[in-house]
Amino acid sequence: MSTPLVVGTTIGAAALGARYLIRAWQTFKAAPRVRRFYPGGFDRDMTRREAALILGVRESAVLQKIKEAHRRVMVANHPDAGGSHYLASKINEAKDVLLGKTKGANSAF
Repeated sequence: MSTPLVVGTTIGAAALGARYLIRAWQTFKAAPRVRRFYPGGFDRDMTRREAALILGVRESAVLQKIKEAHRRVMVANHPDAGGSHYLASKINEAKDVLLGKTKGANSAF
């Protein structure tokens, strides 16, 4: 007599567990991926690696990609739009380092 009750309870628990796992998986898949950014501060002399991290491009990126990345980052951080003068100078320095116009350490700050 108790066997059908145990079987029914077991099936019900398995169904609820499966429902929970399916919903958790769908929520996990739908969640936006968070992009990790460079966690540290700025080095004294800017390197190509640091410049690439600031602009979000590869060290070997072509001129077009560097200019697009510079524009995108400057629009978000321009001093006239409430951004920081310090960050704007570092972004410009990063572009110059990647384009080969300077060897670094020419920041106004």
